[in-house]
Amino acid sequence: MIGSRARLRALRWGLRAVFGLPQPVKRALAGRRVEFDGQVLDLDLQLLGRIDRLLASPAGGTVDQAALAEQRRQADVAAEIVADARLDDIVTEDLQVPGGAGPLAARLYIPPAVPETAGLIVYFHGGGFALGSLASTDPLCRLLAAQSGVRVLSVDYRLAPEYPYPAALEDAIAAYHGARAEAAVLGADPELIAVGGDSAGANLALVVAQQQATTGGPLPAFVLALYPVTDIDRSGGSRELFGNGFGLTAEYIRELERLYLPDGVPSDDTRGAILRADDLSGMPPVYLSTAGFDPLRDEGEELAERLNEAGVPVVARRFPGLVHGYASFTAVCAAARDATLDAASALRAALALVESRQSAALNGRAVLGSLERTRTATGSP
Repeated sequence: MIGSRARLRALRWGLRAVFGLPQPVKRALAGRRVEFDGQVLDLDLQLLGRIDRLLASPAGGTVDQAALAEQRRQADVAAEIVADARLDDIVTEDLQVPGGAGPLAARLYIPPAVPETAGLIVYFHGGGFALGSLASTDPLCRLLAAQSGVRVLSVDYRLAPEYPYPAALEDAIAAYHGARAEAAVLGADPELIAVGGDSAGANLALVVAQQQATTGGPLPAFVLALYPVTDIDRSGGSRELFGNGFGLTAEYIRELERLYLPDGVPSDDTRGAILRADDLSGMPPVYLSTAGFDPLRDEGEELAERLNEAGVPVVARRFPGLVHGYASFTAVCAAARDATLDAASALRAALALVESRQSAALNGRAVLGSLERTRTATGSP
């Protein structure tokens, strides 16, 4: 254990040292700048990609059963390497929330100086529905909590292939309802509960909101969707343009899709591919971001267009120099950190707007009640 901790500290120090080098040195290490589709790849992410290729195993990134446990472990270790010690003041509490087939592990993040009862976002991690955990998304959740001033409830939903579709979605829906039911225990106003996630988790957050709108259930106050998965079995477009050489590959995406939806999207149930939903109307406001060098870029932006056409308030952001998963690279890439802070600011502003409208409505009802009491006391008509 001591040896492992020492190695983690050494890796953390080394990573920060490399990415703290002067720009010309980093450019020399990263190679010639990458310009594609009218976009320039961020220098820090280009350098990170080169380091990753140098350290990658010869076997490559496949997702067979034998390799899956190791890939999950590596995702947790990678998160620990990039953890930001400046965010250690975020109070955390490990607890359980309802899932589709039983209780799920969850972690609540409480930023300093947050009101006793405030907003909360139910957050679903990325990882292609097969990877990811409370540990892998811990740095991101800390950053979101710190910068938004909003409580973050990270949910450890079931993963494929052990639990293929719709297990993750059933867990996400149950966790959202559980958070509303236990809002007081979580220190949240049930009307100020948002849903959010990155990549596969963003898909779950979007589908939770869409299902609530479709069934007439209580809507989340807001949806935060970072570079979401919105469709499967696609080809061409950004999946072809950026399908190799920018971290996430088109082949890897297809493998993850087969683990989550081994038989494809059911003809009678398109919830696994929200872009195919017939009706997106009635959803709460959405913040949806995409990365310029992401194979999933096009489908995310197509969903943003459909949401807008359906009358859903949507803020769509493309960060042209970034890659898929940028919210996990905030410790080494200033542009990735800025993009993630943009999302945190949107979350804070959206819930503040909902809260102000609540206060205005309450004040209006109080004024009406006062007038009614005055009329009754004076006998006025």
